[in-house]
Amino acid sequence: MIDKETITTLFHRFGVFTVLQNAVVCLVAYPCGEYSTGIFHGESASMGGLWSLISGLVVLQATTRDTWTSAGLRVLGTFIGAFVSGLYLSFMPFSPVGMAISIGVTIALCQILKVPEHSRLAAITVAVIMVISHMNPTLNPAMNAVLRFGEACIGSVTALAIVFVTPRSETKS
Repeated sequence: MIDKETITTLFHRFGVFTVLQNAVVCLVAYPCGEYSTGIFHGESASMGGLWSLISGLVVLQATTRDTWTSAGLRVLGTFIGAFVSGLYLSFMPFSPVGMAISIGVTIALCQILKVPEHSRLAAITVAVIMVISHMNPTLNPAMNAVLRFGEACIGSVTALAIVFVTPRSETKS
């Protein structure tokens, strides 16, 4: 239930910053992702914008330090997931079983590389790349993986730029 304290907190200086930061991430990451993907593969340009926007929102955290940490997780996790799914799709077509196996391999790889905290984002990346390949079977698997990695980087850089312009090192919201 929305009460007076919640409304007051929302309009508190840092609550407004959080709202504005998220809005700016949306306004910047989506068109940048859509445009950059459209240069290489017009059919998945909208998905590229969406993936950039999602990446930016995932990376944006309550503090500058947490945003930097989240960006590192996002980029490395996306790289691992893009690598595994791109490799799989280079040899096999999309299938739900193949996607499940690829996600399992991705999580195991994160464990082996001693970066288990990256496995969640890596697994999500595998699912996105695999489904986009299923929706666009003519899209080269390597290109699909590179595009999704680039879009995640666009979203991450957008979030980092926002916290650079409006830093909040101590305040949590």
